[in-house]
Amino acid sequence: MFDFIQKRKRLAQIVLAVMVIPFAFFGLESYTRSIGGRDDVATVDGVGISQREFAEELRLQQERLRAAFGRGIDAEALDTPETRRALLDSLVSQRLVVDAALRAHLAVSDDTLRESIAAIPAFQADGAFSRSNYEALLRAQNMTPQMFEARMRHDMSLAQLSRALSETAIVSRSVTERLAALQAQRREVSEALIAAPLFLDRVKVTEAQIRAYYDANPAEFRIAERVRAEFAVLSAETLGRQEPVTEAELKAAYDARASQYKVEEQRRASHILVKSREEADKLAAEARKAPASFAELARKHSQDPGSAEKGGDLGFFGRGMMLPAFEQAAFRQHEGEIGSPVQSDFGWHVIRVTGVQPAKARGMQEVRAELAAELGRQKGARRFAEAAETFSNMVYEQSDSLKPAAERFKLPLQSSGWITRTPSAEAGVLANTKLLGALFAEDSIKSRRNTDAVEVAANVLVSARVLEHQPPSQRKFEDVRTAIEQNLRAVQAGRLAQQEGEAKLAELRKGADAGVKWGAPKAVSRRSPQAVPAGALRQILSADAGTLPAYFGAERGTAGYMLYRVGKVLEAEARPEPQKAAELDRAGQLSGQQQFEAFVASLRARASVEVRSANLAKKP
Repeated sequence: MFDFIQKRKRLAQIVLAVMVIPFAFFGLESYTRSIGGRDDVATVDGVGISQREFAEELRLQQERLRAAFGRGIDAEALDTPETRRALLDSLVSQRLVVDAALRAHLAVSDDTLRESIAAIPAFQADGAFSRSNYEALLRAQNMTPQMFEARMRHDMSLAQLSRALSETAIVSRSVTERLAALQAQRREVSEALIAAPLFLDRVKVTEAQIRAYYDANPAEFRIAERVRAEFAVLSAETLGRQEPVTEAELKAAYDARASQYKVEEQRRASHILVKSREEADKLAAEARKAPASFAELARKHSQDPGSAEKGGDLGFFGRGMMLPAFEQAAFRQHEGEIGSPVQSDFGWHVIRVTGVQPAKARGMQEVRAELAAELGRQKGARRFAEAAETFSNMVYEQSDSLKPAAERFKLPLQSSGWITRTPSAEAGVLANTKLLGALFAEDSIKSRRNTDAVEVAANVLVSARVLEHQPPSQRKFEDVRTAIEQNLRAVQAGRLAQQEGEAKLAELRKGADAGVKWGAPKAVSRRSPQAVPAGALRQILSADAGTLPAYFGAERGTAGYMLYRVGKVLEAEARPEPQKAAELDRAGQLSGQQQFEAFVASLRARASVEVRSANLAKKP
């Protein structure tokens, strides 16, 4: 557990980057409001949430989905009435919390704001704030530093309110420990699959059934409309590669940030964590007599499960990455030395320093590749901002060919395979709902005209044109007959397996043997379900411990029917004290979150909210 602590600062920075930046980019209307108008999607106490504000938040939500799950995801397909209403509810809650923060006169100082922005990893280069990264990222989001800083200040004020409410939550230790025990509880389970394929020889499918299935499910056998397309991609990355970074630019950039390339002294250490000073002194004395035995002593005695199995090794670390007492001792000792035990919040540590890397400065050759990449990105972003409008105009004005625009910007003309209207990974950069809609438009198909340039990602524009088109068609019955027959046979075999399984389950519950051949028992828990489906796991873990063995069953479709025998309750896995402390902390966070949600619910109960469904609906 202790070796995890040294990584927590970096983890916190990553979480901050993921959470703060999306939270900061709320619609401008949140800050420059007007009284509700006829085009608003809703009003909150008479103040409108405009369609522009809603559309901007919807766009940002889709961008976050693409960032999380890849560009292949059809984020726009998730634009449904249900998701629109959920997003509107979120904006209403945000508006109410904003009002509460303003009434509480919450403010953020300039120094705090600067420190918070400088701590966001996305704005850093080599561990330090980079003004160029900061401005480039904001430009990509169509924002100025003034806009971003105003929004950050605003959102940090809201965070103060959230923290003030959350930190008042009181968590019962007994409740927390009970919940943790339930999470760790294990059951011994055996499985037996009633396999569907064993029933295939009892299945008979008639020609009439096959034909009836084909006639009743025409959509299943439809070949979707599809096209092959030619396309050109204008991106900041491509433009950046077209203008190589010069030696003079590299040297100037290196000299400007030389201080950032200084690497502080690093230490590598192993430790043995125990609870008492007496035990630590004893192990330290034993290790000094035979230093080569340190790793074995750690594996045998250390209570830090993360490092014990590695002989106590914690790897290299710098200042500020360990707890203060541990760090001071490690940086005071000589290499190979086993010092006096030191105490931390986790217990007593016997420390052996196993390596020292002196402080040094990274030379230009060492950072050359990453510096060139950063300068290339900056050049590409600048060139893209200048080229985007020209590219868009050219593909529109010279709509019978992509060649002029491709030659103008030195872009390769690429060709796709067969693609449909539905975005898929196979479509690659064309897997964008707006771009596919333009590509399958009547004018694109009949006249073979270029589509408009569509921004499929930040700083990436694509224009495409149809090379070949195939209208939708229906697969012939003769071509799919065998596949239908095999599917119907598998489904019927699955039903027979289920009937057999349910009959055996009834016998087992009456105390009969039922001729079931059980597999080897395994331990399952909420933390380690061992591939047991969620529904079956709930039954297994809720079985009355006083009436075991207990039996359950679950459908497995065309695979068959699975029987489960719960043999006994197993002792919960031992949890080290640091883990228990972490579980208590998580429970406190959950309670705080629930308290904040209750506060928001109380604000909503007192507010006057009017939803204008017609304005909220997705426009065709």
